[in-house]
Amino acid sequence: MGFKRMLGAFGVGGPSVDTVLTSSDTVPGGALSGHVDLVGGNHDVEIEHVTLGLVTRVEVEGGSGEYAARGEFHRVGVSGPMRLAEGQRMSLPFEFLMPWETPITTVYGQRLHGMTMGVRTEVAVAKAVDKGDLDPVSVHPLPLQERILEAFARLGFGFKHADLEYGQIVGVHQTLPFYQEIEYYPPAQYAHSMNEVELTFVTNPHAVEVVLEFDKRGGGHDSYGRYTVPHADADAVDWAEVVDGWIRESMPAVGHGHGYSHGHHGAGMGGVAAGVVGGLAAGYVAGEVMDEVFDAFEDDD
Repeated sequence: MGFKRMLGAFGVGGPSVDTVLTSSDTVPGGALSGHVDLVGGNHDVEIEHVTLGLVTRVEVEGGSGEYAARGEFHRVGVSGPMRLAEGQRMSLPFEFLMPWETPITTVYGQRLHGMTMGVRTEVAVAKAVDKGDLDPVSVHPLPLQERILEAFARLGFGFKHADLEYGQIVGVHQTLPFYQEIEYYPPAQYAHSMNEVELTFVTNPHAVEVVLEFDKRGGGHDSYGRYTVPHADADAVDWAEVVDGWIRESMPAVGHGHGYSHGHHGAGMGGVAAGVVGGLAAGYVAGEVMDEVFDAFEDDD
């Protein structure tokens, strides 16, 4: 197998790199493994570090409106300082766990429109840093997330779009500086009371916080619902009935529902998304413009 990319930041005759994922499919909290293959160029080099970064695209509210920022949200070291001799071949294995709050990019083998995700390999030599190509990653839903997505489909909601919003959700503990919104058109039985609903999962090792935001038809303040659901409940209930209950509880105009006995309802949260408060959160490098490495993702948007 040839090495697909020379490390251009290090000049002609520098080393080359190829990152190979064991599988590009994973889930929130799941593993991603593979190896970084290096080939020395026409002279020895002292490599300072080899690092992997998870990269995605986030919508950020700015002074002139919303714009898309691209950057890393999780970094993993593969190697510290080492010497790569002229022509030397070296393979560096890695395995790391995806953050539990990693957004879903793929459902039933189909990429969610609006979502991008990849692993970027960074190699540093002296003061030069080569931030290379992206290897695409598909993040599939966990069982509980999948059941809830299935429930929306069974109730007749139509998928509209998905994106990542920079910010924190009031009252929900987040470890990442953004959250995912999966937007749906309502079916006929709900269409008289709402224009759309946005579904957000904030996941941890024990449970999923499910946040619903309803854009009311006819104006007025949006309605919100928030529920904490243990992973163990994935196959314990009829999720279409539960989701219908959540909707009717959060949108009284729809009718009365059953609620969910294990959930915590947080209606009336008033402004679920906290605004951007001075600068970007630590660990999210939005200032790096990476249009060229996202081209492969965006061709089918």
